[in-house]
Amino acid sequence: MPKVRRKGTCRKPPGASEGWPRPYPAPMGATHSFLLVSDWRLAAPRAAVWRALHEPQAWPRWWRYVKRVDELERGDGNGIGARHRVHWTSRLPYAIHLETRVAEVREPDYIRVEASGDLDGEGVWRLADAERGTGVEYTWRVRLDKPWMRALAPLLRPAFAWNHNAVMTAGEAGLRRLLGAAA
Repeated sequence: MPKVRRKGTCRKPPGASEGWPRPYPAPMGATHSFLLVSDWRLAAPRAAVWRALHEPQAWPRWWRYVKRVDELERGDGNGIGARHRVHWTSRLPYAIHLETRVAEVREPDYIRVEASGDLDGEGVWRLADAERGTGVEYTWRVRLDKPWMRALAPLLRPAFAWNHNAVMTAGEAGLRRLLGAAA
């Protein structure tokens, strides 16, 4: 399965926690599966970036394509077990509805979320101190579940990846604005 990476790379920085990067299982099937990796560099402290990413209910205020996040379950003191229904829009004319569950948290550098609904898979946020701020890597390992997406995936795979990158770019820009962080 090809990996689509947006901007640079996010390598394990000195002193990063164990589990950076998390090993992934074998590909789920190339036609309907994606492994998308986004790298952000934010001129903001890791603690501030962590707080913003760890509070998905607030994402609609700063992430253009997140229309609504409904909290379904709170989770433990670290957020493990928290469940949300996330309503996404995109640059393409479709919306995505996901139910997420926080599966693993290692504050302040790792959040793993399982997703089901229109897409099925997992998302992993990795944060590390970087020169002049914080490096963020988001890995989205997903399988298409909507019948129309599965049918069109062989033809629209580049468009789906482009759309994901546009949504992630908007998230990075929104987070920069929220934190007053330069590129």
